[in-house]
Amino acid sequence: MAQKIMKNTLSHLKSEIALLNRKNLLRKLVPVEGAASTTLQRDGKELLLFCSNNYLGLANHPEVKATAIAAIQSEGVGAGASRLISGNSFLYQKLERQLAFFKSTESALVFNSGYMANLSGICALAGKGDLILADRLNHASLVDGCRLSGATFRIYRHKDMAQLKKLLTRRRTDQKTLIVTDGIFSMEGDIAPLSELSALAEEYDALIYLDDAHATGVLGPEGRGTCAHFNLSNPRIIQMGTLSKALGGLGGFIAGSDLLVRYLLNKARPFIYTTALPPSILATALIALEWACKGDDLRKQLWKNTDYFRREAVRLGFDVSPSETPIVPLRIGASDKAILFSEKLMAEGIYVPAVRPPTVPAGTSRLRISLMAVHTKEQINHLLLSLKKVGRELRLI
Repeated sequence: MAQKIMKNTLSHLKSEIALLNRKNLLRKLVPVEGAASTTLQRDGKELLLFCSNNYLGLANHPEVKATAIAAIQSEGVGAGASRLISGNSFLYQKLERQLAFFKSTESALVFNSGYMANLSGICALAGKGDLILADRLNHASLVDGCRLSGATFRIYRHKDMAQLKKLLTRRRTDQKTLIVTDGIFSMEGDIAPLSELSALAEEYDALIYLDDAHATGVLGPEGRGTCAHFNLSNPRIIQMGTLSKALGGLGGFIAGSDLLVRYLLNKARPFIYTTALPPSILATALIALEWACKGDDLRKQLWKNTDYFRREAVRLGFDVSPSETPIVPLRIGASDKAILFSEKLMAEGIYVPAVRPPTVPAGTSRLRISLMAVHTKEQINHLLLSLKKVGRELRLI
């Protein structure tokens, strides 16, 4: 009987893989070599990288790397246990103070990844009987957190404040409500209407859970994120961010009131039951945060690169709307055509994988171009020439 069950299970796995393959949705890992920079190596060939979230180029910054090496020599390579078991490192304490200052909040709590921060935060803040209202194009980690929370979960159309207001109006007046949104939407490159969201949260006594992963280090004065971009200070907004994108390392965090952080410390199960981050990761986050705060020149170059690429891509005939950030999607449509476009770009020395369902809605497969401050104009021009050549071959422009 057990052998029959195993045989049926394996048969199911094989059929699912075959189905994904037929639909051009099968994912595979691509072996590459090289540092986290504007280029990588594949099969001995150098490729220009235009799909990294390393917006400020800090992942390969000499001072950041030297800090990691020094921390390993001083503190070792691992934490050994969770923070509640083996103690709270001075590096954690310093980093969380700096993150709170960076986000203009009372306190902050670091998690091992942005995904873990979202699962932890949402599941701790909302549960059975509560209501979560979420933007349709939120990141998968937000969606998973909303589903796992056990709360009633409703989706509003992307950035549709009229529909969100209608959903708020229809809820029970005593129902605890959490509005969940990205700051910068990771596949569209547009920015959440945070001022309007904040006003609705005030009117209907709701909290906002803001995933600022792609905005941290990028938007607002000193790269402080979406709240700073809109000059907003609202205690109803809970700010999540990552240490792994513009800050170039690993980890996530949630910033808010002292009360919130004390609550998460006791209620966020992934935080409680996970081994702490290595000291080198914390040390590099501190130096990267320092660079992000003083890195206006890097941010100016990032936006200069972004504006130049977007303008030239539109001139070539590509539809890049609604992007308004360094994330610039080139919509292709069908999955098979997006894969072919990516393969042809690779032959031209450009590495940008096709993004397909379920990451994006069916029929909207795309190339997700992301710019970095350390991309040179020559590299961007190479990308543009390659896009022009392949786009015309595939009759997309």
